[in-house]
Amino acid sequence: MKFAARLAAHFALASLFTLVMAGQTTPSPSPSAPEQAASQEQTAQQPSDKDKKDQNTPGAVDQPTPRPEPAIEEEHIPPKLNAAGETVPVSKQQPKRILGLMPNFRAVSAGALPPPPTPRQSFMIATRNSFDYSSFVFVGVTSGLAELSEAHPSLGENGLPAFGQYYWRGLLDKTIGNYMVIFALPSILHQDERYYAKGEGPFLTRGVYAATRILITPDYHGHNTFNASEVFGRALGQGISTSYYPKADRTAGALAVKFGWAMGRDALTNVFREYWPDIAVHVLHRHP
Repeated sequence: MKFAARLAAHFALASLFTLVMAGQTTPSPSPSAPEQAASQEQTAQQPSDKDKKDQNTPGAVDQPTPRPEPAIEEEHIPPKLNAAGETVPVSKQQPKRILGLMPNFRAVSAGALPPPPTPRQSFMIATRNSFDYSSFVFVGVTSGLAELSEAHPSLGENGLPAFGQYYWRGLLDKTIGNYMVIFALPSILHQDERYYAKGEGPFLTRGVYAATRILITPDYHGHNTFNASEVFGRALGQGISTSYYPKADRTAGALAVKFGWAMGRDALTNVFREYWPDIAVHVLHRHP
């Protein structure tokens, strides 16, 4: 009997202890849906610490959203705004490409007065002038003409293999020359190598002006100076070309001929740039 009583007492104490512990660990009932919505609304209406700081700051105003920087392509469109900030007439505007084949990223429309190019802008102009699709087409045309005239007989006779030899060398010549003349030396010498179209005046005067820009160019202050970037840049390009042209084309005479052709080509290109808007408007009856 005593054993049974003790067993019953132990069982009762164990049951009581279990009930007490269960009461302590039972989670509190979750709030109902309406109570949750009211709590969330109250939280949303309370201002954050940042809002309170802004409200308490005297004279606080909304900050305007900063304007994004212009796209890279916009920097290479030939400038068309004059000193008054107005767009020059369409008949005097320079296009990015002439007839879709000739790169014209270095041109400045007649009457436009852009600020001096930054080194970054000069680098991008040289890059676009070298790797735009029109550059590959233009090099193809000049390479074909060089092959037909047998400018470098050691590169082979007429045919596709010879054209390939002319083409990759011509593309390399153009790329090295562009970076030397448009980017590297102008950034060092602070010269603006863009072509500023005249757009008006006697026909011959405009032609002479355009052709002589290979010898005269403005500096960063707008003063005309000797175009050292063009002259020395082309000379450096010819010096570098001795590393990939045949030995027969590395003589001083051959290099002088190539240098003369490069300078003459740039002069003729400037003349064509100068007259192109007039040709487009008055002869082809189209926008430049």
